[in-house]
Amino acid sequence: MSEETAPVKRSKKGKGWTIHLFPVPILIIYGMFVLYPILAALSYSFFSFKGFTRDAFVGLDNFVTLFTTEPYGSMFRNAFSHNVLYFCIQMVVMNGLAFLLAFIVYKKVKGAEFFKVAFFLPRLLSVIVVGFLWKLILNPNFGTLNLILGKLGLENLQRAWLGEPETALISIILVNCWFGLGFGVLIFLAGFQSIPGELIEAARLDGAKGVSMLRKIYIPLMIPSILIMTVLTFIQSFEAFELVYAMQGSMGEPYYSTDTMAVFFYRLAFGSSTASSSTAIGLGSALATVLFFFILICTMIFLKLMNKKEVQM
Repeated sequence: MSEETAPVKRSKKGKGWTIHLFPVPILIIYGMFVLYPILAALSYSFFSFKGFTRDAFVGLDNFVTLFTTEPYGSMFRNAFSHNVLYFCIQMVVMNGLAFLLAFIVYKKVKGAEFFKVAFFLPRLLSVIVVGFLWKLILNPNFGTLNLILGKLGLENLQRAWLGEPETALISIILVNCWFGLGFGVLIFLAGFQSIPGELIEAARLDGAKGVSMLRKIYIPLMIPSILIMTVLTFIQSFEAFELVYAMQGSMGEPYYSTDTMAVFFYRLAFGSSTASSSTAIGLGSALATVLFFFILICTMIFLKLMNKKEVQM
């Protein structure tokens, strides 16, 4: 009997060992395309470059130059302030509207299933396609938005939306809110659907209804979902690049009014796509390192707050 079961046991041991090999391809890909670029950027930030060739070790000089030497210091502060504005507007407009729409869908209004699909449809498009389409819509000469305003007799509201520093960045952020709205609706809708029905019924028996129900029952129980969306919105806001690049190029036009940290990094490391300019890979790597650790530290703080809230609940 032992002789018959021995091959079976050896076969099971062999299968158990091979299971541990399954994550290896993913780990290799992750190491090549995530870990290696991060470590490479960190190491490059301590060197000077001649073109794309690494030169002498300069220690923290690239970081000092980035923060204190003009025009890099002022451009860094300008880009950082735009990322902060990006985050604040998305939190208020995109996440606020997504929360409201998710609550409406959760209440099973007529056509709720259609609305879920409609809200998420823009997310299926490429960011480059979205940027190109909205650039056409916002065109001051033949754009749909100005044409509609003209038809409504609101010519005084017509603008060169992407051509004026006062409106360019706000326009891009609002386009991004439209693009990301559906994802926020799904996250919040999942949060609403995870609320136990017994709690809702008990609150109704206690007399809670309307705004009181939303403020005292729904919102406190939705804190985990709100924190998740806050973290995701924060990361996306401070990594904002594709849409800005698609709509305004790498110079953050007009007059750097749409510059973000990621666009500034691209311009430093690879030069401008619209004008001849030298590359500064060391400075770009220093900027990427600062941005990486800033996002990492803030995300860890958000996650700690999230865990604390979940424990309290």
